[in-house]
Amino acid sequence: MIRSSRAHLFVAAQTHPGQSGKNNEDSFAISAFTLSQHNPMPVVFAIVSDGIGGHRAGEVASSIVVNMFSEMAEENTSGNPLPLFQEGFYRVSEEIFKQAELDGTRKGMGATVSCAWVVGDVLYIAYAGDSRIYLIREGKARQISRDHTWVQEAIEKGVLSGSQIKTHPNLHVIRRYLGSETPPEPDFRLFLAENETEVKAKANQGMMLQPGDVILLCTDGLTDLVNDAEIVQTLQGKTLNQAALSLIDLANQRGGHDNITTILLGMPFDKNQHKPGWVMG
Repeated sequence: MIRSSRAHLFVAAQTHPGQSGKNNEDSFAISAFTLSQHNPMPVVFAIVSDGIGGHRAGEVASSIVVNMFSEMAEENTSGNPLPLFQEGFYRVSEEIFKQAELDGTRKGMGATVSCAWVVGDVLYIAYAGDSRIYLIREGKARQISRDHTWVQEAIEKGVLSGSQIKTHPNLHVIRRYLGSETPPEPDFRLFLAENETEVKAKANQGMMLQPGDVILLCTDGLTDLVNDAEIVQTLQGKTLNQAALSLIDLANQRGGHDNITTILLGMPFDKNQHKPGWVMG
């Protein structure tokens, strides 16, 4: 693909180490492209990664994730990124594991990843871990990814109820991440409705975005402390950059116990005909 100096979407990104004093182990990137010299279709690639491991190892792992995926995205010549994600999850996970084996201080390091790829007005996603992807549309925020955590598995099996989630000791036990001994499969499920089957969720890949839609990618430092309704409320009357800052401020006001990263991708809209709540600018 060919790098572009300007995205066809409205974009914003912010990160903050939080209030705990820990190093910021989140990494992120937003890249704009056109498909080729012969095909000027615009593309935006966004990625968020939350590192796992002490002694700055998490920071190293998340940086590997973002840098390698961004390079692979630029080399891609297809409008469909799913094969790239399939290969990329394997290659990136293997690289993190290799680097961890070479340096004892980095042993066991890994990272979550959430990717959004928008070709024109068509959305594709891939993810592993508990960094989330939301679709904000018509005043509602829907989590279109699914957490890969012990708690999520317990909920799906009926072992836990919603009221037990926030205080459970296994809340942050991640079941799928890059850097594990066996590279994980990318999760291609894109959930647009309650109780969708896995087949239907995977078939939602390549969904058409609507004017005014917002895609949010974020680490768990935000979603542990800010709920879906508050995410929507925070966007009201703000530009995406203002909203990204406000979301981080809200998480920090509530303790900011972890690193906080937010990326917002907004579809343009006709100001005279469409009122999504946020402000272009």
